[in-house]
Amino acid sequence: MIECQAIGTVRSRFLDPVGMPIQTAAVPDEAGRVELLPAFAPGLKDIEGFEFLILITHLHRVTQERLEVVPFLDDVAHGVFATRAPTRPNRLGLSVVRLERVEGTVLHFTGSDMLDGTPVLDIKPYVPRFDARETQRIGWFSRRIDAVAGVRADNRMG
Repeated sequence: MIECQAIGTVRSRFLDPVGMPIQTAAVPDEAGRVELLPAFAPGLKDIEGFEFLILITHLHRVTQERLEVVPFLDDVAHGVFATRAPTRPNRLGLSVVRLERVEGTVLHFTGSDMLDGTPVLDIKPYVPRFDARETQRIGWFSRRIDAVAGVRADNRMG
């Protein structure tokens, strides 16, 4: 068995999944914050030196697991592992956010695409040389990638 514990909580203006942005890149100015549990404060040492962070979260409001889904950016079904849909077997979320400032154990960021109260499982620095890859092959996303800014979550992912 694998066990994880929350290290903090996301605070955002989104109280319901319906109407939320579906990717951080679609809302680069949307503010949010992570309230880290005090026990994990030493883990923040030197974090202010990074412009972007990767937040790994638990999609706590997702109640369904599906191996095939119709994602928000398409109208046909795909295997869940070929999507970023939240109805995943382990309900893990990944968000790349811009760190604005650190106040004690609170990380203020922009690019929020997460519900208020989302448990944070881990925080990693985004390092372009490690994390960014040039690619021309992005599967079915290539047909709809430009629509991301205007698409919001609806109730199909439960």
